[in-house]
Amino acid sequence: MGFDEESTGELVKILAESEEPPNVRLLVREGVLKWLRDDFVLASTAAELLEAETLELRAATERLDRTLLVTEETVVSLLIPDDEHSAALVTDDEEFVAAVRERWSGVWDDGEAFDLRTPVYSRVLDSLGEEFNSAMESDFRTVLESVEDMDDGGELDEVGLSLLVAAKHEQLLYDISKWGEDVGVASKATFSRTKTHFEEQGLLETEKVPIDVGRPRLRLLLGEERLREAEAEELANVARDLLSAAPA
Repeated sequence: MGFDEESTGELVKILAESEEPPNVRLLVREGVLKWLRDDFVLASTAAELLEAETLELRAATERLDRTLLVTEETVVSLLIPDDEHSAALVTDDEEFVAAVRERWSGVWDDGEAFDLRTPVYSRVLDSLGEEFNSAMESDFRTVLESVEDMDDGGELDEVGLSLLVAAKHEQLLYDISKWGEDVGVASKATFSRTKTHFEEQGLLETEKVPIDVGRPRLRLLLGEERLREAEAEELANVARDLLSAAPA
């Protein structure tokens, strides 16, 4: 409890990579959980842990002045004075551990549930493969893994990256936006707005594809030669460079 953003992110990663993870109840400030929700990879990974009942999340309703790790038999107080130094004080005194567990169990009970509003990571990838193909799934996974920080001014978030991967595979805007809305990534309107912005910045182009009934649909294409030549692991970095160089 009382973890900051960095510690929370590392905890999620450790639990996800563990073959037999412990059951963890994480009580932190609401601001930390909002930070977690803004990072799509971490949030969707946490959603997977929540679904597996490995992780529980609550926002503290009172101030947390310390960072503690409380197990059945020990209490660990984490001391982090700055980014370069840390230490841990550990006790297994039964009476002390019991008192700490009772105190913080009450704080946990008073905590507020927090909705990540993020789909499960594996479900996002699996559904992409099912809806399109395994190459799309593999490229999207690679692009997500290449981006360390998803909080990128709203331009290179999960929606923008989905559109870039879809354009790399020359998919229809209708299909990728419907997939995104169905799986819980974002609404069709959000996909459409991001597509328009990327078109204005020169990252995307579209071509009309006639259909039997109704208005033609739009096929997504990468608009820059650097993007067309980029491998999946380079796609996000190239797109970021192009966005930063584009006039406001």
